[in-house]
Amino acid sequence: MSGHSKWHNIRLRKGAQDAKRGNLFTKLAREIIIAAKTGGGNPETNTRLRLAIQKAREHSMPQENIRRSIMRGTGELEGEAYEEVTYEGYGPGGVAILVECATDNRNRTVANLRSIFNKHGGRMGESGSVSYRFRPVGLIVIPRTAVEEDRLFALAIEAGAEDMRTDEENYEIVTQPEDFAKVRQAIEDAGIPMLRAEYTMEPLDLVHLEGKEAQQMLRLLERLEEDDDVQHVYANFDIADEVLEATEG
Repeated sequence: MSGHSKWHNIRLRKGAQDAKRGNLFTKLAREIIIAAKTGGGNPETNTRLRLAIQKAREHSMPQENIRRSIMRGTGELEGEAYEEVTYEGYGPGGVAILVECATDNRNRTVANLRSIFNKHGGRMGESGSVSYRFRPVGLIVIPRTAVEEDRLFALAIEAGAEDMRTDEENYEIVTQPEDFAKVRQAIEDAGIPMLRAEYTMEPLDLVHLEGKEAQQMLRLLERLEEDDDVQHVYANFDIADEVLEATEG
């Protein structure tokens, strides 16, 4: 399983802890604001906004918060002017890391990120230093219990999917970004439940980590995720399952 998939699964299992930290609604609101700012306030014509609203509802974000976030994005309500910024860096063992942020103060954000990287065995990189090691894709995750593999594969490929992968629990459908909305809609129309449907960055190569470096990497990514300005973190690591299990113990 790719580093992205492993880290994403860790994040799902840590969901309750994330909510307790109190920054979950902040991140959800900023994603809605930026989605509405860049694509308009109508979720029917703005796929990114529709996904952001869906994710907010899945985490029980109040409808009024969602509505106000949309209005802030479209300029109907005053508020902080957030912008999207992507920072690049290296983790232990030379792992490539992309950090997507939504910030109203670049100086604060970059200072916080540099401190987190330095404290946990990493370092910030220049623009373009690691981004070439990732590619943008659409990712749809479906539980294996929801549908037969042959049926899902045929449906996804016909709708324009690039590939479908299978592990013990889930199917992962990968699309080109421009085909994501069409493939997602076809799956939704077929009544097949989805665990996740999102735009993401997929690593093109993996760096295997063990021991101290593996532990450092997980702590670094956790600290990055905790920062209010950070929306998404992508890294091209590969860590043995037993190391991941030990961190959850």
